[in-house]
Amino acid sequence: MRKKHISQASIFEYFSEHETGKQLKAISAKLDVCPQIIELAASDLIDPKKQETGRNGMSVDSVVRSALLKQMMSLSYDDLSFYLDDSHSYQTFARTEKSPSKSSLQSNISQLSADTWEKINLELLNMAKAEQIENGDTIRIDSTVTETDVHPPTDSSLLWDCVRVMRRLLTQIKEAAPTSIRYPDHTRAAKKKAYRVAFARKANKTKLYKELLSLTDKTKGYLQQAVLQKEAQALLIAPVIECEAQQLILLTEKVISQAERRVLQGLKVPNEEKVFSIFETHTDIIIKGARDIQYGHKLNITTGISGMVLDVVIEEGNPADTAQLCPMIERQKNIYGQVPKQVAVDGGYASKDNLSKAKAMGVTDMAFQKKRGLKIKDMVTSSALYKKLSDFRAGIEGNISCLKRRYGLSRCLWKGEDRFKSYIWVSSVAYNLMPLARLEIAT
Repeated sequence: MRKKHISQASIFEYFSEHETGKQLKAISAKLDVCPQIIELAASDLIDPKKQETGRNGMSVDSVVRSALLKQMMSLSYDDLSFYLDDSHSYQTFARTEKSPSKSSLQSNISQLSADTWEKINLELLNMAKAEQIENGDTIRIDSTVTETDVHPPTDSSLLWDCVRVMRRLLTQIKEAAPTSIRYPDHTRAAKKKAYRVAFARKANKTKLYKELLSLTDKTKGYLQQAVLQKEAQALLIAPVIECEAQQLILLTEKVISQAERRVLQGLKVPNEEKVFSIFETHTDIIIKGARDIQYGHKLNITTGISGMVLDVVIEEGNPADTAQLCPMIERQKNIYGQVPKQVAVDGGYASKDNLSKAKAMGVTDMAFQKKRGLKIKDMVTSSALYKKLSDFRAGIEGNISCLKRRYGLSRCLWKGEDRFKSYIWVSSVAYNLMPLARLEIAT
């Protein structure tokens, strides 16, 4: 049984006089004056059809606060469990009746969806607008990349990943039906081939790849046969294992195909047809100019004069910045009811078409960091204002840097595309609470 709030606050609630303790106290007060946040989270955490019986689980309030605490303090679930048991300030902020385990924290926090966190962020923006902290009239937009938790993909490493995971599933199936499943174990041989590929020359490398592809294909055949035997003999194998096996077989076929095309046939495989990870299949390849290649998702982020994150869009693939400017401005209309009066963006968004579209949407001053043939008088009303907006735009670099260093936006450790989106939004919400807390302390 889960409640929205704990029945009674502890008489031992305590916040440290340290700066962090004061910030947590101020954030706690902000959350208390916005009950809509708990109502939004309750829609994910409480099933109205479920009977209110059994032991009390973590309250909705505690789950939200624990998730925010995790991101604000850059903690793992294990560390969060420890600090909720050890720190009076953390216990008071999270309002936990007892110290939850890391598995309990993970299972509860993971139920909060990206849509819920986005709506919670909107509630914070409404609060900031009511307190005249942020009104969305002047914004800045920039793009960045959040990596998924994958290793740099090579054809050999992906093939080796497929073999070892298929072997793990074969072992699980064999444990359920020890007399029915027989298969040779190629994991050691595949690992050696994948290792040697990295140091081999062209002729020998092609030979090693052929051998590694053969081992991968054989292991795939064993797994297919095991799944078919399960269907024929009605063996008691968990449906989740069968589903994982079916998905892995399809992924392995794609990995084998792209390796054969790239290595053996010398063909170029389009990025949209590539598999960059068999674990995080939603991963995209992002190349920004001459910078290093990154594997994850491209984000377009909007911040305001307060430094708060007003909006985040998680893109599919690697779209050009120029194509994303007007949709980002239009989204501000959904948040604040009108387009911003002033917009400052990086030179990557600059184009004559974007300038004319932004002006037609109602933007008064549109400042691109790099002019790219555009005249200042066409973008803004004066050179002094252009300089002011250019300086303002530079501030988003600091916003993004803080999001990456402190709030974990450099690399997402949560598994799956839906969890990736939730991670981005919970980090943004945690980040937005800090300026609200600092202003509360200052006043």
